[in-house]
Amino acid sequence: MKTCLITLLVATLASIHAFAQSLIAAPQKPNVIFILADDLGIGNVSCYGSDHYHTPNIDKLAAGGIRFTHGFTAALCGPSRALIMTGRYAFRNGSTNQDACMVMQNSELQLARTFKAAGYTASFLGKWGQLPGEPDEAGFDDYLRFNGSGVYINKKSDKAESYRVNRKELKLENHQYMPDLIHDRAVGFIKDNQYNPFFLYYSMVHVHGDIVPTPDSPPDSKNLFGDNILYMDKLVGKLVAELEALKLREKTVIIFMGDNGTGKGQNELSTIGGRKLSGMKGSMLECGGLVPMIANWPGTSPAGKVSADLVDSTDLITTFAELAGIPLPEHTTFDGRSFAPQLRGEQGKPREWIFNQLARMWYVRDAKWKLNQAGELYDMSDAPFTETLVVAEKQSSSAVVARARLAAVLADLNPAGGILDTGDGSGRHASKAAKKSSGAPSHSKPAANSIEKPSSDTEVLDRASKFDRLDKDKIGRLTREYYTTHQSDAAAAGERFDKWDTNRDGFLSREEYIAHGTKISK
Repeated sequence: MKTCLITLLVATLASIHAFAQSLIAAPQKPNVIFILADDLGIGNVSCYGSDHYHTPNIDKLAAGGIRFTHGFTAALCGPSRALIMTGRYAFRNGSTNQDACMVMQNSELQLARTFKAAGYTASFLGKWGQLPGEPDEAGFDDYLRFNGSGVYINKKSDKAESYRVNRKELKLENHQYMPDLIHDRAVGFIKDNQYNPFFLYYSMVHVHGDIVPTPDSPPDSKNLFGDNILYMDKLVGKLVAELEALKLREKTVIIFMGDNGTGKGQNELSTIGGRKLSGMKGSMLECGGLVPMIANWPGTSPAGKVSADLVDSTDLITTFAELAGIPLPEHTTFDGRSFAPQLRGEQGKPREWIFNQLARMWYVRDAKWKLNQAGELYDMSDAPFTETLVVAEKQSSSAVVARARLAAVLADLNPAGGILDTGDGSGRHASKAAKKSSGAPSHSKPAANSIEKPSSDTEVLDRASKFDRLDKDKIGRLTREYYTTHQSDAAAAGERFDKWDTNRDGFLSREEYIAHGTKISK
């Protein structure tokens, strides 16, 4: 009996040892923190050579990690955030302008769902209003979100800013500073999940306008924008310090980037080496979509590396999926190329080109050339300062080869064959008349049977949210039977369904649902 017990004990200890060794040998899933600054261009970050702005903590991330010099995203907030959340280009998911992003199908938002499928806990903190529904409907376990942009303080004591924490509507108190509120929740989330893999999407308030004094601004400050950049940088440093205090630093990948180029009001001083940059927020020139992008993973990523690899923001979800060790859904076309190998110090398979789109304007760019939707080829050898139009009659042999190569890429992507923009051409509005910017393409009027959009952004969001709650299987359409049985008055619901099913296909699409039951724009 004693011999049997000893044998059993030895076998048990051996099993425990083997299990422990397997845990040691198994690759550990890193925590991931994605920090997205608002309206921060390369001319606002000192490690990119900014003449007027200082970002010591962001610079420290770059010094300890990888600074990408060719990181691109869409030139406006909404389309940029849609690229990040979906990993798909705008002609595939419909996020061609700011308003269109709000009515994009919720099923497109795969970022948090990818982490959830890999066993992560996910939190979203900050600006969300240009995406459909609520963060929990997109797979986040925890969230704090505010509406609009540039919410720092209550500008009027009798008019408090609203924000939501996990479906609970709250009001910003007069003594509260929204960036600090978000930071405190980020720290709390990290502490609560320090023993399990987590994903934190930290969507910062800074440095979107309206620019107001920070808690650190001198009373007589003459440089509020600089104050805001410094405060944003301070928050990044505080977050890193919290990770270090919790001994999570080497277990955590941090990606820091801007959501588009510098805003118009701040562009004049956003110079590098005394030179003005080509383009800004909302522009299809270089620095509309070229943004600061830094990756830091101590002990894994090479320190102090400057990478000229081409990256665009569809690459994020693909990279994160590889880090989390889980495949993306097979039946969806993802446009990203993982740069996880580069994060591990390997060469990887860098992109040969990036694609960028806003409204019905787009271009494909490689390391030296850019070709746009109008067939215009640009020499990018002096980017980000200038981009030179190549005159067809005078083009060199290398330009001829580049034109053919990039034209083949555009032909393969075929953005004109995807979801076309029906907005005002600027990328800003789907339902509001706006002045056409110089060079913006003209648009034909929508066909007579096309769906009009609700006139109010609030109406759009409300209708989209209601549809997403009904569409539990996230397929983007409802049958007549399903819709009527989920309404209090089935007979009236049937009449509504017949009226709203404008293409008479027997299904109520998300677009049809959003377009009806609201005050339609004229």
